[in-house]
Amino acid sequence: MSCHQVVKFSRNHEDMEQSPSTPITVENFEPAQRFLRIAVVTETWPPEVNGVAVTLSKLIHHLGQRQHTIQLIRPRQDKHDEGVEQIGWSELLLRGLPIPRYPQLKLGLPSKKALIKAWRTKRPDLVHIATEGPLSWSALQAAQTLRLPVTSDFRTNFHSYCQHYGVGWLSKPIVAYLRKFHNRTAFTMVPTQAMKYQLEAMGFKNLKVVARGVDTQLFHPNKRSEAMRESWGITPGTIVLLSVGRLAAEKNLDLTIDTYQALIAAGRNVKMVFAGDGPMRAITEAKCPDARFVGMCSHEQLALLYASADLLLFPSLTETFGNVTLEAMASATPVLAFDCAAASDFIKDKKSGWLIDSTEPHSYIHRALEITTDATTLRQAREFARASVEHLGWDEIASQVETIFQRAIELG
Repeated sequence: MSCHQVVKFSRNHEDMEQSPSTPITVENFEPAQRFLRIAVVTETWPPEVNGVAVTLSKLIHHLGQRQHTIQLIRPRQDKHDEGVEQIGWSELLLRGLPIPRYPQLKLGLPSKKALIKAWRTKRPDLVHIATEGPLSWSALQAAQTLRLPVTSDFRTNFHSYCQHYGVGWLSKPIVAYLRKFHNRTAFTMVPTQAMKYQLEAMGFKNLKVVARGVDTQLFHPNKRSEAMRESWGITPGTIVLLSVGRLAAEKNLDLTIDTYQALIAAGRNVKMVFAGDGPMRAITEAKCPDARFVGMCSHEQLALLYASADLLLFPSLTETFGNVTLEAMASATPVLAFDCAAASDFIKDKKSGWLIDSTEPHSYIHRALEITTDATTLRQAREFARASVEHLGWDEIASQVETIFQRAIELG
């Protein structure tokens, strides 16, 4: 008998005993949602500030709202970090070490035995792995030992980062490791169709495209603050350029700096604002002495920044997605980006933003000069930017992920 069928028995137990051959009538109803016990393994989590931590926490929050029970497995962030235990939610904190060049983040240490013990005590329906470090590798091994279905996310282009840190020779072995890791899971979720094609060409299998969501209530054009603009020394007609993200080489920060300097040299009335921190902050401050540097920001602060700016400069070529693209567009701030990652999927060129061919990086500065010739161009793009991403609420994304989880369980 299917679990989606309801059997109607007589309320009188004696009647059943007296008439054992009484036919049982079956009524078919719509399938009920199955609430899952999901173990989520990640090596980054708020209050750490990065795209993986932010988007994963949003997704898990919405899965919890859909009545799934979540067990979060992550490295302990500091000695005062304590796991939370409450109805529908628990945390298993394990050992970790700071990541080189990213000391605020932790790399989880192998913990296969601890995970096997935990999952034998309280067996999850599915294990979802969000990162690919040592902790996650041991989680994959533990899940396979216990014959638990596993899904994964591809969220960071580690192999692309190698070129920016002088270790390009590591790119091939990193790709080999990532391919081996993800191909051992039932499905790997990737954020864009372009990323799916790229990874398939590298031998990755069972890829599912699931876009990232955006909080369209937090990131909203009504957050625009004239008072904030005035605090930046903005005069009438000034165009505010915004850069959001880590001040680091892998974000193609040199091109952002070159673009700003070219606009100043051309006599454009622009003001540059940098939100974020990183190893290139000092050199960026030296090259852009008139820019504003606001450092690391909360999501609420970012919402004000996006809405109060006129154009987001985002020339990164190493993103798997690029959350800042959606956040800016939801705030009605158009984006100048290369034709890749989220920009490729959601920006309509010359309408809700501008796309540059990644094989012609010199065109980025040229297009910035065109855009800033007349402020009317930016105002018109604002009208279309938000409409392009309003449908990307997190509940819809959680529904797509839920369907993939169910399919992985069915496959066993």
